[in-house]
Amino acid sequence: MLKRLLRRPAAQALLAWLLGRYLDFALRTTRWTLHGDEHLAPFAAGHRAVVAFWHERLPLMPALWTLAKRQGGDLRAHILASRHQDGRFLGEVMRRFGVSVVHGSTQRDGRDRGGAASVLTMLDVLDDGGLVVLTPDGPRGPRRQAAPGVAQLAARSGAPVLPCAAQTSRRRILGSWDRMILPLPWGRGVLVCGPAILVPRDGWQESLPQIAKALSDAADAADRLCG
Repeated sequence: MLKRLLRRPAAQALLAWLLGRYLDFALRTTRWTLHGDEHLAPFAAGHRAVVAFWHERLPLMPALWTLAKRQGGDLRAHILASRHQDGRFLGEVMRRFGVSVVHGSTQRDGRDRGGAASVLTMLDVLDDGGLVVLTPDGPRGPRRQAAPGVAQLAARSGAPVLPCAAQTSRRRILGSWDRMILPLPWGRGVLVCGPAILVPRDGWQESLPQIAKALSDAADAADRLCG
């Protein structure tokens, strides 16, 4: 009965509103430290990029563009969310942090499933100097295995990939496929931005393992720095 109730648009909207309010409170009461400011600075100043992090860190990452805006930056972020129920729900939550949502397909074999329009939209965002936010292992995994789309988009647009991660000292790890991290209020948080990765238009396949490693390195650094 509960599952049927949560499938209703009104129930999903209410739950997204409640979760958005909670995350806003938890992230605002966390004391954040940014590591890799020199890597973020060009993109906070308006340069285009594909911002990438593992799906497990999604609830923490609004702190990055909130912090950048407080420091005078302008992160015009557009996040890619899948069209299925979970993707739509997460998209509604992210909208509450001023992030625009692009709905599309995320097949792991790179074949198109009605996602051509979303790819064109993301290319337009990047051409306009905006940021496209991707979770390369989302929406359903496998955990920490990057789908081709992140490298393909970077190669086609010429925009670099900015690997990022976050961690907080007060958290709960959910029992989801990605072990998603839910922040608790009044913690100490760490945001990490690694060096940007340029992906060649030809031979983007060779860049995919490099991107995956950079995302894991950023996540491991955030864990280590947070303690």
